[in-house]
Amino acid sequence: MTEHGSIIYVEDLTVSFDGFKALDALNFFMDYGELRLVIGPNGAGKTTLLDVICGKVKPAKGRVIFGRDSDISTYREHEIAQLGIGRKFQTPSIYLHHTVRENLELSLHQNKSAWAMLFRRLSSEDGDRVEEILDMIGLAEKPYQIAGSLSHGEKQWLEIGMVMAQEAQLLLIDEPVAGMTEDETEKTGRLLQAIAKERSVLVIEHDMQFVRQIANKVSVLHEGRLLCEGPVDEVQNNEQVMEIYLGRG
Repeated sequence: MTEHGSIIYVEDLTVSFDGFKALDALNFFMDYGELRLVIGPNGAGKTTLLDVICGKVKPAKGRVIFGRDSDISTYREHEIAQLGIGRKFQTPSIYLHHTVRENLELSLHQNKSAWAMLFRRLSSEDGDRVEEILDMIGLAEKPYQIAGSLSHGEKQWLEIGMVMAQEAQLLLIDEPVAGMTEDETEKTGRLLQAIAKERSVLVIEHDMQFVRQIANKVSVLHEGRLLCEGPVDEVQNNEQVMEIYLGRG
């Protein structure tokens, strides 16, 4: 990735739900080519941050700057997706009755009809891209398996591959290892690290062992604000983090 500087920057971001401030004048940024982990207790505002960045939730105030674009906080979800922001939710959202390969093919060009994409002949470039993603997500031996029959971890990897197929510059990934086996968790960590070599990845996670496995820089949210951020060892030993997030009495 040749770009430098911040790929996403939020300033004074505030989101309220029935008087409760899910985000409270939050300032946050991450750079091109960065793998960033965001942690925090329930209700800290982690998922709301992703919701605002991808356009699912509109802030009461504040700005969201993506790359060289102006404030995108008022853009619709599909407009933000077309700019190059892809979202993977905690629960996999895949085409269960289609094959693994078809799921990736349907994700290649989101601005076209899904059915048109499914029945048209792929270009050699598109075919190469699908093969590359299949290999990266560890499903190269299962291209024609029905997606609904995959294991939980494989479904998660497939959806990550679908976001990759959209050529997103920034991937937003919410709790990717929830419900995974230890082996699946380790493979997911390696996958995210590989993806971060060519694009930016923002991960929300609760599993601290997984965070320690892959994180270089960690941001901790608490009550809608940035509590602290830095290297994982530094954050883990932060007194406020231990008292507020890790629950030390």
